Amino acid sequence: MPLVPRAVRSLLSACALASLALAFPLHAQNDFSKVKVRAVAAGPGVAMLLGAGGNIGVSAGEDGVFLVDDQYAGLTGKIRAAVDSIGGGKPIRFVLNTHWHGDHVGGNADLAGTGAVIVAHDNVRRRMSVPQFIAAFHETVQASPAAALPIVTFDDTVTFHLNGDDIEAFHVPPAHTDGDVMVRFRRANVMHMGDVFFNGLYPFIDVSSGGSIAGMIRACDRVLPLLGPDTKVIPGHGPLGDRAALQAFRDMLAKVRDRVARLVREKKTLEQVRAAKPTADLDEVWGRGFLKPDDFVGIVYADLARPAR
Repeated sequence: MPLVPRAVRSLLSACALASLALAFPLHAQNDFSKVKVRAVAAGPGVAMLLGAGGNIGVSAGEDGVFLVDDQYAGLTGKIRAAVDSIGGGKPIRFVLNTHWHGDHVGGNADLAGTGAVIVAHDNVRRRMSVPQFIAAFHETVQASPAAALPIVTFDDTVTFHLNGDDIEAFHVPPAHTDGDVMVRFRRANVMHMGDVFFNGLYPFIDVSSGGSIAGMIRACDRVLPLLGPDTKVIPGHGPLGDRAALQAFRDMLAKVRDRVARLVREKKTLEQVRAAKPTADLDEVWGRGFLKPDDFVGIVYADLARPAR
């Protein structure tokens, strides 16, 4: 596909960048004093925590506590209190990061300091170990301190046998980033998808970290056959979902991909693609989150307008 340098460089205007960064702070250290961390039951022994940043999965039982992601460092105290209310004060033994973004790994160092073992895909440690540049936000992210890095990494799959459940984590090819893992709580019938699934929202796709809209769709297609009608799905952002919600998300992605791809093939500029309003009939449902329709279209355009890979 043709590369349109000027359009890609102007992926987001200065105003859009500023508003987007404020709405979706991947790595910012904000004032979290007013943030409330609350728990939502997802399945037997498994809960979802909502606060600021990516949704957290919690398995709590006799063997201790297993977390999926940990939001920001400034929220660790509130997260610990919420976990204690679920797990009766049991120690947090493992934290599994679904990918490298700071709103999912920001609490790593604090929790590692209390004895938790941080686990992630190989690419998560690689990216956290060196500075990263997120083109969509024009943001350089500094390397994480050593204390925050995962100390156990894996390439494909890893299984934890805790609290009477088999907790299976498996890597999917680049989707939101190149280090995404899905986490399946078999007995509890719960799947945590990290930022591969934004429930009811247009998703941020980190093209700079290897992500793509095609990869997001492929990841959804891999997960959907694993879900039953009663399976609960924890998204990276948005409310607790289920198979139907994930299917709707996947179908939305496919529609946007196909529409923007057609305009790219017609050699439209970013401004022309946005003016064509390829998401107009979808915005009422999906466009009310932190990523506005024009921003999402810009990210998809930047992805699809890249040279063939």
